[in-house]
Amino acid sequence: MAPYRRPLAIALSAVAAVLVAVALVAVRWGGSQGGLVVLHQVRGHVVAMGWVTLVALIAAVVLGVRRPYTRVTLALPVALLGVPLMTIVTLLSLLDGGQEQSQSLPAPGRDDRRLVVETGSAMIDPLWFVYVHQGSGLQERRWAVGYFNGDSVNNELREAVWTGPDRIRLTTPAAWCTR
Repeated sequence: MAPYRRPLAIALSAVAAVLVAVALVAVRWGGSQGGLVVLHQVRGHVVAMGWVTLVALIAAVVLGVRRPYTRVTLALPVALLGVPLMTIVTLLSLLDGGQEQSQSLPAPGRDDRRLVVETGSAMIDPLWFVYVHQGSGLQERRWAVGYFNGDSVNNELREAVWTGPDRIRLTTPAAWCTR
């Protein structure tokens, strides 16, 4: 066995473990209610992290195990379970459409708050997600303010603005609401 294979297998196993740990932390603490924005952004890359983790695990087994029969016995189940599972997760994430920031307004009189509107889609219907971000850098947190589904014309988000340092006005065609 080449001298580089075992250390490379250990490094690949460590990469897989770190990616799984980061994904679990992002899912746990990257939510919309007071979650860190940086962790929420990591949550958006969980599918790519899953594929890299799967490849790293299979490569670690192939490089780290000496006996061919043991190598096949360990790598084959991981591949047979992991590839179809990750394919399904990838297809489901493609149907989601994702979210894209369309508006970011700083709060009047406050440097630490921003009103953020993200747009997305549910197949053919437009979606709007409204958040307040507080803080900056790695300590920036986000809180969900509202969600609007363009499936109904009366539920489209027309305007999202600050009316004061701690008040927001969200306007739809049917009515307006203030939070």
